[in-house]
Amino acid sequence: MTPIIHSERLDLILMTPNFFAACLRHDSAEAARILGVAPHPELFLREDLLSRRLAQCHEEPAYAAWTLRGIVLRETGEMVGHIGFHTEPNPDYLAELAPNALEFGYTIYTDFRRRGYAEEACRALMDWAAGQPGVERFVLSISPENEPSLKLATKLGFVRISEWMDEVDGVEWVFERVV
Repeated sequence: MTPIIHSERLDLILMTPNFFAACLRHDSAEAARILGVAPHPELFLREDLLSRRLAQCHEEPAYAAWTLRGIVLRETGEMVGHIGFHTEPNPDYLAELAPNALEFGYTIYTDFRRRGYAEEACRALMDWAAGQPGVERFVLSISPENEPSLKLATKLGFVRISEWMDEVDGVEWVFERVV
């Protein structure tokens, strides 16, 4: 597992269970020490996500290699967002809809949007994962109201294949891209 995935402008730095724990304690100094860059303040607002990913890492230690990554602008060392897989490859919930798939999601923090970081990070993450055993496709689930992400999914070559009701986010359209 490569701890850092590089793209033209970005470094995707793997977040560890210790990093999640530090963020949940709101210990930004310790979190920065662990990750090597200061976490963006918006990350601390996502306690639900941080708690969920920390629990996943503890329940299934192999997931720690697939979890969230900080999206870091290499030139400035600023964290501009986060990206990561929801599970390890080929989870049960995708078996019938998209076998041998990985679902991922991303967030670009408010001050850094509309600069192409989401596209660049998604491409880098997919390029890396496509080289891992058992990965044949990618899945994104996006709210029908999230126009920027819907446009990005199309630009990245994703095709809508279904929709489902997310217990937290409501209706989501499901998109797939074959490797």
